[in-house]
Amino acid sequence: MKACRACHYLTNESMCPNCKSTSLSTSYTGIVVILPGKSLHDDPRKDSYVASRLNIDKPGKYALKVR
Repeated sequence: MKACRACHYLTNESMCPNCKSTSLSTSYTGIVVILPGKSLHDDPRKDSYVASRLNIDKPGKYALKVR
């Protein structure tokens, strides 16, 4: 998997589906998974302390540190 340098989203694609950036790295540390809320369109920052601290607004897999 590759981590986006802009938003830290983890993907297997050549472009980040989260922010459309093409700056991806295979060198990252740590993974956090943000699960969807009660509704798919709810902002996870409302219910998740981790998502609010990391400023993650969409569910998915994210790297903690990207080099």
